[in-house]
Amino acid sequence: MSRLFSTFLIALFLNNWAGNELFLQGMAQPAGRTAQEQGEWVARRAQDRETGADGRSLLRMRLFDRQNRVRERALTILSLKGGAGRPVPGDRSLTRFTYPNDINGTGFLVWEDPDGDDERFLFLPALGRVRRIAGSETQDSFVGSDFTYEDIGGREFNDYTYTLLDATSAWTAPGGSTHPAYRLESRAKDASARFPRVVSLIRQDNFVVVHAEIHNKRDELQKVFDVKKLDRVDGIWTVLEMVMADSARRTRTELVVEQAEYNVGLKESDFSRRELERGSGR
Repeated sequence: MSRLFSTFLIALFLNNWAGNELFLQGMAQPAGRTAQEQGEWVARRAQDRETGADGRSLLRMRLFDRQNRVRERALTILSLKGGAGRPVPGDRSLTRFTYPNDINGTGFLVWEDPDGDDERFLFLPALGRVRRIAGSETQDSFVGSDFTYEDIGGREFNDYTYTLLDATSAWTAPGGSTHPAYRLESRAKDASARFPRVVSLIRQDNFVVVHAEIHNKRDELQKVFDVKKLDRVDGIWTVLEMVMADSARRTRTELVVEQAEYNVGLKESDFSRRELERGSGR
């Protein structure tokens, strides 16, 4: 799912509806006759959710190894909405680590391109230079976590096909409440993808991706993403706690949003390569 974790982690949303959409018990009925057409309909609404003009979040990352030992990291994520009439053609995001010292200043910048390939840049202070992340690396581990660059920076919508598996599923929140959900399959068009199939649960009332089962090349379930806390921030549905667990590595990564705010007045210049390097103190 595109931007499942990209603003991802942060901005999960209230959706705007066209006047001719059909509603069933307060929920929108998927448009399209085939499971593939309905799947793309659901995926589009998850991608196009409202996330504000921009956003800023402070997060805490906890990485658990196979012995359940934990390392902690702190990071910030800035996001800027792109599109027609906006400052940039596609969404932009800048992730920067601030703790501990051995990763402080490491940054990850994404420029989404609605008409071509997204650009991703990684800045490592120890090397003192910016490195472009190639398309073949997008499913690699993001700075040693169980998330990938693709999870953090977003997926190209057209790189996947979508099938609605079930329109009558349900998601049980950690607090015990149950919510109607769509069960959606996403398949990568790239035969070399490390994780070519994802099955997601998407809440029908707000189109938040709340659970995802991620399969490897052997079609084995290897990673599971779960939302642990979900609430509105400034009127926008926001994932505040989430976890990605990898059964093959026997590791998991938890992310907790400690502070989130929207429409703070960020500019295009806040997402430049120069700004990416600023984390090093240059």
